[in-house]
Amino acid sequence: MGTDKAGEIAGLDFASVTPTEFARIVKGLSGKELTEIATDGPLRARVLREVFTRMEQQFRPEAAGSLKALIRWQVTGSGGVGDAVYETDIAEGACVVREGRSAAEPRVTLVMGDAEFLKLVSGNAQPVTLFMTRKLKVVGDVALAAGLTRYFDIPKA
Repeated sequence: MGTDKAGEIAGLDFASVTPTEFARIVKGLSGKELTEIATDGPLRARVLREVFTRMEQQFRPEAAGSLKALIRWQVTGSGGVGDAVYETDIAEGACVVREGRSAAEPRVTLVMGDAEFLKLVSGNAQPVTLFMTRKLKVVGDVALAAGLTRYFDIPKA
């Protein structure tokens, strides 16, 4: 790790970091620092795993109601690090996260780079802006993708 902030992420005990603190850390990272995290394989995997694990905890069943949807997240790697794929399965008032690609057909697939993903899930980027600037690709149900943020408590930094 070349920078102090990226090193700070590497040294985090994620269990003790609140979503708001994580959002504040991500907001303070430059594009270069986000790239460093994204190209450090073990750190990237750890950060992505933590973010997706928290999605289950930050899910808002009252907002989702009777929604049933499989959302596939494809976070594109850079610097020789491959894509990371996770799925969030929303059904019966619950959200279950799986690492990897299942055989099921997703209702929507969201494709974005590491930096955009971290900014999005930490409340530091707007999904519509990412989509309009082609930093977020949506395959499938665009309306579901557009309203996805309302189903989760997204921290504000």
